[in-house]
Amino acid sequence: MSSNEPDGNGADGALPPPPPIPPNVVPVQAELEQPPELLKKKVVRVPIARRGLASKGQKITLLTNHFKVNVTNIEGHFFHYSVALSYEDGRPVDGKGAGRKVIDKVHETYHSELAGKDFAYDGEKSLFTVGPLPRNKLEFTVVLEDVSSNRNNGNCSPEGPGSPNDGDRKRMKRPYRSKSFKVEISFAAKIPMQAIASALRGQESENFQEAIRVLDIILRQNASKQGCLLVRQSFFHNDPRSFTSVGGGVLGCRGFHSSFRTTQSGLSLNIDVSTTMIIQPGPVVDFLIANQNVRDPFSLDWTKAKRTLKNLRIRASPSNSEYKITGLSEKPCKDQMFTLKQKSGSAEDSIEITVYDYFVNHRHIELRYSSDLPCINVGKPKRPTYIPIELCSLVSLQRYTKALSTFQRASLVEKSRQKPQERMRVLSDSLKKNNYDAEPMLRSCGIAINSNFIQVEGRVLPAPKLKVGNGEDFFPRNGRWNFNNKKLAQPTKIERWAVVNFSARCDTRGLVRDLIKCGDMKGIAIDEPFDVFEENPQFRRAPPMVRVEKMFEEVQSKLPGQPQFLLCLLPERKNSDLYGPWKRKNLAEYGIVTQCIAPMRVNDQYLTNVLLKINAKLGGLNSLLAVEHSPSIPMVSKVPTIILGMDVSHGSPGQSDVPSIAAVVSSRHWPLISRYRAAVRTQSPKVEMIDSLYKRISETEDDGIMRELLLDFYTSSGKRKPDQIIIFRDGVSESQFNQVLNVELDQIIQACKFLDENWSPKFVVIVAQKNHHTKFFQSGSPDNVPPGTIIDNKICHPRNNDFYLCAHAGMIGTTRPTHYHVLLDEVGFSADDLQELVHSLSYVYQRSTTAISVVAPVCYAHLAATQIGQFIKYDESSETTSSDGGLTSAGAVPVPQLPRLQEKVCNSMFFC
Repeated sequence: MSSNEPDGNGADGALPPPPPIPPNVVPVQAELEQPPELLKKKVVRVPIARRGLASKGQKITLLTNHFKVNVTNIEGHFFHYSVALSYEDGRPVDGKGAGRKVIDKVHETYHSELAGKDFAYDGEKSLFTVGPLPRNKLEFTVVLEDVSSNRNNGNCSPEGPGSPNDGDRKRMKRPYRSKSFKVEISFAAKIPMQAIASALRGQESENFQEAIRVLDIILRQNASKQGCLLVRQSFFHNDPRSFTSVGGGVLGCRGFHSSFRTTQSGLSLNIDVSTTMIIQPGPVVDFLIANQNVRDPFSLDWTKAKRTLKNLRIRASPSNSEYKITGLSEKPCKDQMFTLKQKSGSAEDSIEITVYDYFVNHRHIELRYSSDLPCINVGKPKRPTYIPIELCSLVSLQRYTKALSTFQRASLVEKSRQKPQERMRVLSDSLKKNNYDAEPMLRSCGIAINSNFIQVEGRVLPAPKLKVGNGEDFFPRNGRWNFNNKKLAQPTKIERWAVVNFSARCDTRGLVRDLIKCGDMKGIAIDEPFDVFEENPQFRRAPPMVRVEKMFEEVQSKLPGQPQFLLCLLPERKNSDLYGPWKRKNLAEYGIVTQCIAPMRVNDQYLTNVLLKINAKLGGLNSLLAVEHSPSIPMVSKVPTIILGMDVSHGSPGQSDVPSIAAVVSSRHWPLISRYRAAVRTQSPKVEMIDSLYKRISETEDDGIMRELLLDFYTSSGKRKPDQIIIFRDGVSESQFNQVLNVELDQIIQACKFLDENWSPKFVVIVAQKNHHTKFFQSGSPDNVPPGTIIDNKICHPRNNDFYLCAHAGMIGTTRPTHYHVLLDEVGFSADDLQELVHSLSYVYQRSTTAISVVAPVCYAHLAATQIGQFIKYDESSETTSSDGGLTSAGAVPVPQLPRLQEKVCNSMFFC
């Protein structure tokens, strides 16, 4: 039995076997919970192999940020050892910080007992060598001086338990304690380097992932020895020149990503520029002032400060010792008492003294402004250790993991983007500086890394022809077009509508007049609005839910019936806290199409863009592909075909209890591929696989996403069932491909069978990835690659069917291509036809007059998840911010369900 069947069959294992069937009896087929074909031996699907290269398009020579890796020692083996560290009394060392120091010390002290071998150590429990160590189990004891000082490898806290930091004031006078560690190194596995060679021939084995991991660990270790902060496969040097402030005491820190990849042309090292967020190093007070955006330390909110500072590491002057902040003192420095033990002759007496008095009068350290501020506590809960705040400085390279504000994010994007040429220069310099050829571990594996960018051949696909109003055709140029002097392909009429203004300062009447005029030019007939509702000033300070409620009462009391459309003016751009409640009220409670705008700089271009969104939401089409119109899309126009876009969006890293939101959009009105609708559900936090595609709630009912979408396709496409289902899945990593193919696809098949037992559509499954590190450059040109550039050779997978596509014109920074992986194709597309379809789907996005960087259905799924995510953001539950607790076991905490959209709007492109 498979492990992912409906709950009904879950307990099968406990039952005794059925009695044998007598020879003359024909068994009656029982009503099965599952369609019979799924009960047969489960076939595990794996990604399909490449069927050949495509050839359409104009050839173009490109460079990519992959560097060729030559491996000569393929006969050798990596030996994997597991590492156990403990203190001399046998307690295990659980802080990660000490690991690297201890292992370095072992390497230094026992070099000859280790047969002179070099280590690749991951900082935790795994250690690798080239060839075996003298014995399968080795035990050593090493002594380290004070473990907590000097910068450790960045992803860990310096203090193991009991590290030299639990004393009180005596701590200052006492010499550093040294510590003994016991280290056990025991053989775990042998990994043939041959696995890398096999993978390059397209034969991947378990060992291959392991072998590549060892190579990655060697590079990480190399970075760690240079004092870098390590974040997964990226490393960041402690160099203020690579820091840039994004506001709020947070800095963007520029570093490098590096990973080994197997490709069609061999092993390559992929290096890219990468940015992480760190806390502004330096005086704690300066950080807090920036973080809370106040004028001076006396205006700080200390409750907030305590939360922000907890667990950060500081260096205290004048002793220069490093500590971890555990809290703040209850009282200001001049009032906070502690017990000071003093020796007078042979007797020891203790006196109560304030922290201020102790530092100023006993230690003779001048304090300029700390007397009225709380002290930093670096002690244990029962034994606090206070240090005046002005003596504390935050250590560099401490990650900031909370979500960035809109402004911080905008600032980060602006400051971290690099033109293609500049990025190439930075990468070349980094490769030279790292000097991997001198890395002893790499030398002993016979690995040499070429310092030239790998050259690849790309092809530029021509832009598809588009149709606009009055049957007019036109070709986009350089991935963009406009509606100057053109009408929309299928404009709508806006009849019963009104404007609501939540205290935005603007000339509302003038705005309405311009909107009607602009609509007229585009072919949209807009009547005069019924009314303009200005918010009553007395509610301006009320909570968002109340403001929305009051506005709706006002609208309902004045309008004769329900409006078709409401235009809503919001007082601030982005992040208005009215947005979620307003959308929820309109879409979930009343079924009214609504468009929010924050009118800052309103001009003709702005109004046109707003009208594109309104037209799509009300059921119009702005432009469509000529091949949809004539229907002549290879494989898609001949047979009813539904196109799905699937995405799951998660809360920010700091929020562990915000449910994830799964959205699936589906095409409708076949043979069109430009109209979509969305279904959205919540699921357990941080779960990437969509669990509600098929949801049996009784014998006859399926409340899953797929049923909703398939029924809509059927009714909107002239009562036809799709014979082909093309799925675009966003946001899954290579390690999850098999789950998409075997868990999600199975649910989709079950939903189909539940609708009609005898219906077996053919599937195409394609994953779209944006967060990878492959970039392309034009040699000899400062420009980004032209829109429509496609690459499926040299640096793609040695076996699987994948390609890179830059469909859009990169205007700023360096274009990030989308990496498409074709996991399954039962339809039998040729390489050219499939790539052409993907390219065309980058031109059907109704919100803009440009090609976009990833297919429209994936973009729409993302928009739908984000917009509906705002619904629950303002639910009662979210009054408290997240406790930074870990994940609860999946499903233990009930996930709040989303309200379903009203019938009038649930099939609309409300997410546009």
